[in-house]
This record gives sequence, C-alpha cells and structure tokens, in this order.
Amino acid sequence: MDLDVIVLGMGPGGEDVAGRLAEAGLRVAAVEANLVGGECPYWGCIPSKIMIHEAETSRAWETLVRRVREATDSWNDQVAADRFTGKGGHLVRGHGRITGPGEVTVGDRVLRASRGIVIATGSQPAVPPIDGLAGTPYWTNHEAIENAEPPESVIVLGGGAIGVELAQVFRGFGAEVTVVEAADRLIALEEPEAGAALEKTFAGRGIDVRTGAKVARVDYDGRFHVNGAEAERLLVATGRRVDLKALGVAAVGLDESARAVPVDARMRAAEGVWALGDVVGKGAFTHMSMYHANIIVKEILGEPVHEAEYHAVPRVTFTDPEVGAVGLTEAQAREQGLDVRVAVGDLGTRGWIAQAEGLVKLVAAGDALVGATVVAPPGGEVLGLLTLAVHARVPLSRLDEMIYAYPTFHRAVSAAVKELTAAG
Repeated sequence: MDLDVIVLGMGPGGEDVAGRLAEAGLRVAAVEANLVGGECPYWGCIPSKIMIHEAETSRAWETLVRRVREATDSWNDQVAADRFTGKGGHLVRGHGRITGPGEVTVGDRVLRASRGIVIATGSQPAVPPIDGLAGTPYWTNHEAIENAEPPESVIVLGGGAIGVELAQVFRGFGAEVTVVEAADRLIALEEPEAGAALEKTFAGRGIDVRTGAKVARVDYDGRFHVNGAEAERLLVATGRRVDLKALGVAAVGLDESARAVPVDARMRAAEGVWALGDVVGKGAFTHMSMYHANIIVKEILGEPVHEAEYHAVPRVTFTDPEVGAVGLTEAQAREQGLDVRVAVGDLGTRGWIAQAEGLVKLVAAGDALVGATVVAPPGGEVLGLLTLAVHARVPLSRLDEMIYAYPTFHRAVSAAVKELTAAG
C-alpha cells in the first residue's frame, strides 16, 4: 500500500487528522487496536456525562444503562469506522509499532508512508503497584462505565476529576461511597478553594472523603478493604499513563522511557513524526487533542497555522457544582515568579437566588488574568468568559468596564475583577 501518512491511534484527535487528510486527497492509513473514536465516546466524556445527568435527574439505573448503551452503540465502533473509510481512508485493526522512519508494523504487515507518522495513541488508566491489588476484580473507569448492575458500595481510589465525578454518580444512585486520596485535598491539581468546596458538598451528600491517605495495601475476600474502608467494589482512578516503549518511538530517535513525547509548537516530534493529545503531556483532554489535530492537519497540508500555546488551557470537572478552571493556579503563578494578585468571591445574588454555593477565584499578574477558577452549577459555561480573558490577555481595566448581565452566575466575575483593579 502506497501511503502519504500513517495515523497511529483513532481517538478524537487521530480520527480528525486521518479523516481530514483523507478528504484532502492524501493516502492515509489509520491504525487502531481498540475502538475507533477512542476513550471519549465510549468510556470518557460522553458516557460519564450521561451518568452524571441521570444520577441528578432520573436516578433510575435501568435508564442509565440504556442511555449509555445507546450513546456507545454498545461499544461498537462500526459507525465511526465507516465514517473514516467513507472519506477514503484505510483502517488497519491491530497494535501498531513504529519500526523505522515512516514505517509502522501491525502484526505481520508493514506500512510505509512518504510524508510520515502521526502519533495519536492517547493514554490508559494508570494502576499503581499497590500490594494486593493485582489479581482482584477492581474497576477502572472502563468497568465502571460498562457495569450493568448498580453497586451497593464503592471505594474510589483517587480524588482527581474521574474519581470525584464517578463518586458523585454512584452516590446519586444510592451507593455508599468512600473516596481515598493521597494528596491533602480533592482535585489536587486545581485551586485549594475548589477542592474544599467539593469536599463540603460531598460531606453534605454522605460521601466519606479521606484525604492525605496513602494506600499501602488492598485486601480482597469477596469485598475490598482499603485503609479501614470496606466496599463491594473498588474503582481505581489514579490518573493516566502512556507507554512509549510499546509504540517503538526509539526507532525514530525518541526516548521510549519518557513520560510524554516532546514536540515543537507545530507538534513535530522528529523528522516526519508528529504527535498529539495525551501522549504530548499538555493535558489529557479531548479538546486538547482536537486543538493539536488542527495544527497537524494544516502543517501537513502546507496551510498557514498558528503555533500551539498553552497559557489558557481550559478544564472542567463535571461534578455538582462544576469546577471550571483555566490557565495557572495561584501556586503555579507564584512558582513562576510572577507578581501575583488574587481575588476570591462567592456567587453573589445569582447564588442566593439559585440556592447554590460556589466561588470565583481570579489570579492576575500585571494588568491581566493568568488564571481563573469558578465553582458553580454551570461552572463549565461561566468558564468561557474567563478562558477568553486569559487567552486574549484582556486588560483588567477592560474587564472592569464590561457590562455583566444581572442576575447571572458570571456576574460574580465582575466583583472579583473590581477587587483586583482596586488593589492594582
């Protein structure tokens, strides 16, 4: 097969690159060992948000199972595969390994591409080497999403985004839930105020949160025992990992022991090699992989392209309330030696009307925001305003001069901005 480009991995970013290049007339082969579409539509963004919605509304497990199976086509990727091949692409099923410049081996088949390779293989759940864990029927997010029966009780190992979202889901369906987190707070990569707000919410809903709790051993006797907690199920949600050695990146001069593939601002990892999404280490988000994909497509097609920037990366934890954040946290800004000013406020009148607790935290350096966090029922939507402000480096004076609709959650941003301009 004469090829122009080989795309390794068909998650959202890989599928976008492969499909668009095929539509542009290039000869493209895409290699996928699992489901075309990747983590997001089958075990990540889409089904998990359906679970969150059903836990907050219907609270009927049967409805949840039906909706998840409808959304994932019962974990069948034929529609996605046909979508790609319908654009003229070639789909190769199996594990692909780079075996030389422009060369990928899949089983006993060797593919060669004249323009190069795009690495878009995503990440896998990271399972820590805890004594006693191996060999037990623990869950990752995959088993938690696919499970057809509601659990009676769950221990969630890990208080990051996946852990807290699924903890709240299972509690919404009546399970006894314990969250065990090694750090001193939930969602430890975000602002401390956001973690504290979630912990307060969890306590009010009967979720047992144990922070600062390192786990040395897991015992299983038909039920799981972790740090004094006992449950029917154990969900391991301790982050994600990439396996560059299995991809064979050393064949193109890359370090196979690295935690991520280093790339330049045009997503080039080596001559004739591009990488996107989770493997790049800039955030395991679908929107990040799509952002990278757009750059790579334009780069390969020779079109004008804006180089990658990461000063305004948005992220949302879809709990209730949602936690939306963008850019730097206060701690990160101070670590960079910036002249930091901070304002923290509640949700104002809208919070009172909606009987909703939450907060807005703005982190400024100079005359612009470098980071922001909002905890509110529609935190991810309010984040749009803050992401634009951080991305475009809008002067605080201009933000203070804006008209903020009343009464809205985003109006809480106005009060925090005024506090910063007064302090400046």
